[in-house]
Amino acid sequence: MDTFFAIAERASKSDIAAEIDIINTNHVMTGLLHSISGLLAVLNEHRQIVALNDSFLKLLGIEDPYESLGMRPGEALQCIYAQDGPSGCGTGRFCSTCGAAIAIVTSLGQNKPVERVCALTAKRAATTIDLALMVRSHPIDIDGRRFLLLFLQDITLQQQRAALERTFFHDICNMLNGLVGASELLSFDGCDSEFIKVIIQTSLRLKKEVEIQRCLLQTDQYSYQPLRQEVVPEQVMEELKSFYANHPAANRKSLHFSVSGRTMHVEADLSLLLRVLCNMITNALEATDENGLVKVWSEQNLTWLSFCVWNDKMISPDVARRIFQRNFSTKEDAGRGIGTYSMKLFGEKILGGKVTFSTSEEEGTVFKISLPL
Repeated sequence: MDTFFAIAERASKSDIAAEIDIINTNHVMTGLLHSISGLLAVLNEHRQIVALNDSFLKLLGIEDPYESLGMRPGEALQCIYAQDGPSGCGTGRFCSTCGAAIAIVTSLGQNKPVERVCALTAKRAATTIDLALMVRSHPIDIDGRRFLLLFLQDITLQQQRAALERTFFHDICNMLNGLVGASELLSFDGCDSEFIKVIIQTSLRLKKEVEIQRCLLQTDQYSYQPLRQEVVPEQVMEELKSFYANHPAANRKSLHFSVSGRTMHVEADLSLLLRVLCNMITNALEATDENGLVKVWSEQNLTWLSFCVWNDKMISPDVARRIFQRNFSTKEDAGRGIGTYSMKLFGEKILGGKVTFSTSEEEGTVFKISLPL
């Protein structure tokens, strides 16, 4: 047996030289190799490299491209399993589970683009490094011959972050469940003090906050399960007053809370509602000058209970157009652009309400969340 997975046969030196010449004299291919900033290699039908761009050369750590021509991707990338097979990269026992090998072989066999994630362990000098690569193999015909465009994207950091986040949330949720359970047991032991109630309430809120944070880190699906309860405006205002009593954003600024109209309740997740309002209030405080005022009030009609947050500054039209867009922010700090986006996400998609705002030079800015009665 000369292979455990892909075809072992390689092109002759003369065929490789001819294929290199075809790529070098093709203006479209040379344009691609010089213009694409990501990792790009061109393979022949035998999975051998006949061209590659500067980014790929930098990843390989070589200056002369001819050193890698004729090699297969795993050999050029110094995969520790590249020489495990009888005929090099693609023919070893480990290759049938290699994302890059699967993408290349499948796209050759089906003559269509194929994308896979490749977990690569490469040898660099005396050490080994682990990389995660997104590999896309795209067949293309040039001068009657078939080649593969091999696009590689280093997603190592993204994969590591996703794994750490998954582990973190799994472990922290388990610990919080234990904390909540232990705090609730205190009330069954005859301890009914205000201190015990604060511990239980804080434990529950911390657990909900972790669930909210996990929801924010997701991009296209949201697993947060709202805990609906009767909520009245007075309860919400008391929670907000307590939260901002010593909040740094409220330093040297005034916060005025009021409840208008007769008291009515809505069915809502209090933690999510407070999260939306806190984002509104913090943004308003940050936009307000020293000694300025921010107003928070509730209002209602026959069908909606609304909470409003006002400050005297106008939002410019160019910013207002994109105010709820994820990752958009007027601040340059990393990690911005999630606060106003989360207002819409939590307020509308999960709580089932409406989140709106109005802004003008004369009236200032009002953000509003309205929940159905």
